[in-house]
Amino acid sequence: MLRAGIFALATGFMSLTAGAADLLKGKVVYEAGCVACHSTGAAGAPKVGDAAAWAPRIKNGAATLYASALKGKGAMPAKGGNGSLADADVRAAVDYMVSQSEGGKAAAATAAPAPAAAAAAPAPMPVAAVGASVNTFNRLMKPPAERNLPPARDGIHDPENDGTHSLQPPLAAFGSMARNNDGNRVDWVKTLGENRITPRFDRNDPNAKPMVMDLNIVREVKGSMPDVVYPHKQHTEWLDCSNCHPAIFVPQKGANQISMASILLGQGCGVCHGKVAFPVSDCRRCHSKSKPLPARADAKP
Repeated sequence: MLRAGIFALATGFMSLTAGAADLLKGKVVYEAGCVACHSTGAAGAPKVGDAAAWAPRIKNGAATLYASALKGKGAMPAKGGNGSLADADVRAAVDYMVSQSEGGKAAAATAAPAPAAAAAAPAPMPVAAVGASVNTFNRLMKPPAERNLPPARDGIHDPENDGTHSLQPPLAAFGSMARNNDGNRVDWVKTLGENRITPRFDRNDPNAKPMVMDLNIVREVKGSMPDVVYPHKQHTEWLDCSNCHPAIFVPQKGANQISMASILLGQGCGVCHGKVAFPVSDCRRCHSKSKPLPARADAKP
C-alpha cells in the first residue's frame, strides 16, 4: 500500500511539474552533482528510489521541495553547493528524483502520450547530454570557461553587497603567478616558494614569520585508491595552526572522521578546498601515496 500510495503521489506531482524533456534535463543535473549524496543517503539526504524517505517530502508539495533545494536545508547547502546552477535546473533535478522515488519507468510510462493509430516511424527520443569528464559528479568542478569568475559571480561572495564589486577580479591578479592545470590554474605552493607573493603572517607585524611544521600525515583509505598524504609544511606556510585546530580537526590520531561526501558538503578539508583553496578535481593531489603491492606467493624470500 505504501508503494502504491507513493506512486500515486509521485505521478501526480510529476504531471503537474515536469514533462519528459524536463526529466531528462533533471537527470543530467542530478548525475552532475546531486548523486554524491542522494545516491548514498549521505548527510541525511533522502536516497533516490527510497519510497519511505520521499513520502513525507512529496506530501509537503512541490513548492516546499523546490524551496529546500534552492535555499538549502539541514546539512545541504543552497543548490547543493553549486551556486552557478539556474533555478530551473535545480527544480528539474528535484522533479527527476521524485519521479524515481517509485520507479522511474512506471512514472515515465504514465506521462507518455498514447501511440498514434497510424503506423509511422517513431520520433527519436531526446538524448540527455553527457559530460565529457568522468568526474562531472563533482559539484566543485566548473568548466574552464567559468573559472576565476569575478567576485560578484563566483557563487561565494554576496553580489548584493556593494563591497563585493570593489574586490579585485582573480584574473587581474593571477597573471604573474606559476601556472597549474587544475583549480584556478595557479600553483600556489610554487608561487609562494618562488617569492612571487609574500603573504603577511600577522596583520599588525609585517616582519612576523610563520611557524612551519614539516610533518606529513598519511591516512589509509579503503579500496584501490592511493592513500592520502596531508603535508603540514605546505599548509603552515600559509596558515597558523589555530585556523584548523581544534575547530575543524582534533589534533589526535583517530579522532577525525573524514569522507569525500563531507568534503563535498564543505566540511573538514572542504571548509577551504573548493572555496579559497584548490578544488578536489585532481584526485592524486591528495591521494598521492601508492599502496604496497601484495607479495607474490612464488616470490623468493
